[in-house]
Amino acid sequence: EPLVESGGGLVQPGGSLRLSCFASGVIGDITVMGWWRQAPGKQREPVAEIIGFTSNYADSVKDRFSISRDRTKPVWYLQMDRLKPEDTAVYYCRGVWFGTEYWGWGTQVTVSS
Repeated sequence: EPLVESGGGLVQPGGSLRLSCFASGVIGDITVMGWWRQAPGKQREPVAEIIGFTSNYADSVKDRFSISRDRTKPVWYLQMDRLKPEDTAVYYCRGVWFGTEYWGWGTQVTVSS
């Protein structure tokens, strides 16, 4: 798989985590860099994406999560602050380059006391 996530884990409510996504073997521009999540029994949903110079966020994470990219490497991040139990899910990174969509295997984020 060309996308590898890291940084998930168990955190208490109010805590923080930073997820990373590395796109291996990418040559050229990545046009979309994003994060999605899937909670048990729910559909996968978008969390945050960078398209060009624009960042978009789901309403449920605005002002708590921040997506960013490394300018020198094919890596992007999701900084998650003030985490809530409802943020518990498997988080997937999504990338699009040369018109093809790629997904990572996912990393588990659990918010619990």
